[in-house]
Amino acid sequence: MELAQLRYFVAVVEEGGFTRAGARLHVSQPGVSAQVAQLERELGQRLLDRSGRRVTPTEAGRAVLSYARAALAAVEGVRRTAEEFSGLLRGRVALGLVPGAAGAVVDGFDVVEVLGAFHDEHPGVEIALSEDTSERMLAALLRGELDLAVVGLAGEPPPGVSCQVVLDEPLVAAVRADDPLVAAAVNGTIPLAALRGRALISLPRGTGLRGVLERACAQAGFAPRVDFEAAAPAVLVRLAARGLGVAVVPTGAESAAGPDGTGGSGSGGLCALRITEPGLTGRVALAWRTDGPSGPAARKLLGRLRSGASGRPAP
Repeated sequence: MELAQLRYFVAVVEEGGFTRAGARLHVSQPGVSAQVAQLERELGQRLLDRSGRRVTPTEAGRAVLSYARAALAAVEGVRRTAEEFSGLLRGRVALGLVPGAAGAVVDGFDVVEVLGAFHDEHPGVEIALSEDTSERMLAALLRGELDLAVVGLAGEPPPGVSCQVVLDEPLVAAVRADDPLVAAAVNGTIPLAALRGRALISLPRGTGLRGVLERACAQAGFAPRVDFEAAAPAVLVRLAARGLGVAVVPTGAESAAGPDGTGGSGSGGLCALRITEPGLTGRVALAWRTDGPSGPAARKLLGRLRSGASGRPAP
């Protein structure tokens, strides 16, 4: 049994197929298939079910998977520890981001600037960035597939995950100036109940902002009617500017829509109405496993990101 075989097996399970696993590992699909088949022969068990459109682990495969991941993690830990003693910071850090986080600067928290400065000091560290919903990234953190993540929070983080909030902004309803909500608003505010039955534009399910909206509406006795979904607040407000519904977004996001709804420097005919009764807030946070990232590179980057989020040196 070789480490490469375990690595290929884990990749096939996580990617759901041999072709995607090969692309991830930069190995040809036949090479991945041959190595996994050799592992199955050595163990005397079928580890993968290849009969469906997506390759899935068999019962034996599921039992072996945790040990394969542990073996790979142990080898990586040995390598990282040796490099740490040599004074050279190397390795790989997997960082997940909510869509749009890499392009935003919030209260001085600039992910790209922190990553750039970190890379200048530690060019031997590979940083793998990915975008996904907050729900899936929090699960990936707990599984060890991500080292760090910038996520949206709908409530408290799950057990085993620690967070540092980097954004806590009121949510607003972004609508065209001729929408009846604007005429009914009092001092630029509307109650949440005013959104009952309205066509809403929101981030997808699994995001923190969507979770906040759905939870508040459920407590108010109705389900939100979401007609349009998009992964970035800037897209939501552009849809609202075209009159397609009410975009529920953080304060300030409405400035992404131009007068014609195609994007621009001004908000044109778009109005942002503060949602009250209850007031809703959107929170974005830096998240990591409570027991800390396993490698020195990830721990170092976590310190830099926490420092960037607070404006103070991280402990």
